[in-house]
Amino acid sequence: MSEQTPQRGVGPAVMGDDSQYDLTLRPSRFDDFIGQRKITDNLRVYVQAARRRGGPLDHVLLCGPPGLGKTTLSLILGQEMGVNVATASGPAIEHKGQLAALLTKLEPCDVLFVDEIHRLSSVVEENLYTAVEDFRLDVVQGDGPYASTLQLPLSPFTLVGATTRTGLLTSPMLSRFGIVERLDYYPPEDLAQVVLRSAKLLEISVDPAAALEIARRGRGTPRIVNRLLRRARDFAEVLGDGVIHEAMAKQALDRLDVDAAGLDEMDRRLLRVIVEHYKGGPVGIDTLSAALSEPRDTLEDVYEPYLLQQGFLARTARGRVVTDRACEHLGLPKPTRRQESLF
Repeated sequence: MSEQTPQRGVGPAVMGDDSQYDLTLRPSRFDDFIGQRKITDNLRVYVQAARRRGGPLDHVLLCGPPGLGKTTLSLILGQEMGVNVATASGPAIEHKGQLAALLTKLEPCDVLFVDEIHRLSSVVEENLYTAVEDFRLDVVQGDGPYASTLQLPLSPFTLVGATTRTGLLTSPMLSRFGIVERLDYYPPEDLAQVVLRSAKLLEISVDPAAALEIARRGRGTPRIVNRLLRRARDFAEVLGDGVIHEAMAKQALDRLDVDAAGLDEMDRRLLRVIVEHYKGGPVGIDTLSAALSEPRDTLEDVYEPYLLQQGFLARTARGRVVTDRACEHLGLPKPTRRQESLF
């Protein structure tokens, strides 16, 4: 690709500490990627098969909660294929002209990565159908009876989409992906390896026990454990000797209000509101949103997935319900839910 596509979200307002180090810690090969072994093994086979055929990799959809490595895997696919990767965000492609600008710059077998692909507008999505199937882009010129369609040929490319909400993808869009992989939360053992690898790259001294302690509180997410590692480093440098021991890791994480189960203050507040104000539930998501002063999407996409996966929260037809495990973790008495009569 003759021109380098600007990286998504690299403005002055967002290029803070986390974004800067994410570029440093991001692995560039399958061999460096920790966890998600089944997915990486399959992708490795698909890449090798595509390279032997001398054609593009089939279109790939990566699903799962944020911070698990969807963007990293898309960049690794381009690196392993030996091609360029153009990155874009679904909401940023506002019209088909922007889509055409992205597609016409792609060279054979290049990768187009679209983050949050479920947020593409309907017009852009419909124009993307022919691009991914027939590698052409239809452009309408003129109006009324003088209108004509110009077909722009495209180089065969690979579309890699990432989404945190697979259910919002339309059926026609979902059916056009030949490879669909879902990333899941990481076990603490894999996250401990992530911590040790990141510590080595950042030249931080971390004990294996401290790495495991950070991993246990990392909510199963590499992005979170990397952030906790950097904050633990700050406490170790100011309050200790610069080495993150297990005791220092616990002290730093406690001061960050991250408990032994990985719950932060907002997680605990959400659970307490359901227990103390609504007798443990059920309570509707809109009611919770108003009580916590948080948007509904934030509760559903950021906080609930981990609480549901860990068994602290349950979804029912009538609303959210706190489990007995959550009450035990918070040290609250188990609520006595009144069985309402049907009459």
